[in-house]
Amino acid sequence: MTRPLTPHLFARLRTLRVLFLALLVSTTALAETASGSPSPSSAPPCVAPEAPKSRNHDAATKHDAAFNRDFRHCFTTVRGVQMHYVIGGTGPQTTVLLHGWPESWFEYREVMPRLLPGRTVIAIDLPGMGDSTGRPAAYTKSVLAGYVHDLLVRIGAQRDVRVVAHDFGVGVAYALAARHRQQVAGLFLMDFPLVGRNLSFETDVRPLSWHFSFNVQDPLAERLVEGRVGTFLDYFFRHSQISGSPPPGADLPSPVPPRALAEYTRVFSRPQVLHAGFELYRTWSQDEEENKRLQQVPLTIPVRLLTQDGLTGMMLPPVRDAAPSATGTDVDGAGHWLLEERPDRVVAEIDAFYAEQKAH
Repeated sequence: MTRPLTPHLFARLRTLRVLFLALLVSTTALAETASGSPSPSSAPPCVAPEAPKSRNHDAATKHDAAFNRDFRHCFTTVRGVQMHYVIGGTGPQTTVLLHGWPESWFEYREVMPRLLPGRTVIAIDLPGMGDSTGRPAAYTKSVLAGYVHDLLVRIGAQRDVRVVAHDFGVGVAYALAARHRQQVAGLFLMDFPLVGRNLSFETDVRPLSWHFSFNVQDPLAERLVEGRVGTFLDYFFRHSQISGSPPPGADLPSPVPPRALAEYTRVFSRPQVLHAGFELYRTWSQDEEENKRLQQVPLTIPVRLLTQDGLTGMMLPPVRDAAPSATGTDVDGAGHWLLEERPDRVVAEIDAFYAEQKAH
């Protein structure tokens, strides 16, 4: 027997319907917030998505229709650190992008769409940097690599990962490959002095540029830069050439476009990120000792190094201490910011290096 639909019962059903719709909307909003994608995206879904702890994480991409069509922001917590990564593509080759200092995943923004065919592309903010939130156990590259490893396992990338890395991302990439040899199938490295057996931070690297000495000053560097992040970063990008010396007082153009400078200013204005960035330098001597131990078992995977004009002769031999079969070349006329200065060359080199492993 059917119970008659009394006014009281009708009111209760209407209330339940309203609550259900509110729950559906809030759940959808949470998913969109966690992914950072307000519109439909062809990117893979986030794994166990979380609401971001970093405010305005999508400031540079919120109105970027091309980005939101192909990629999405994701957040997941690894050992107390909420890791931020950007994912796109569904190709069989997993390609992981690791950034340097003072940048974030965003340094790959312009080349990421060109890497998509045949690939799943994952650009990661290193622990404590970019829009990742929380302090890792240490800032040595080996420890940071452990967080990247755990994140990739959570995503489902346990094996056959191809890594692309720039600047300090190179140090993390090497530690990842050396400590998790079944996970990494190749390293494409850009412009970084890999300290270890035959390259010393104090003797060989620190004298190369003013910022190597400034950034290790603890806590002086933070105190001088805090509140002046944009001014500091703009000056650094303009005056960070190692090869070649510009004339004193030269008004150098910035290799980094204004949109990117604004994004890096935003993330490094987060106190934890400013601190983490300087800590990358303060642990360089510890990385040197760790790398000496790791280099006792050479890498056998393919390794390729791309450097700014004139620095392959200095940077390739230390990489060969880690991977004896590594190859390398420099880019004529380019400085350190290869992704901004020579994006076409970078994409061509990546595609050529990983060509035999990429689905067409």
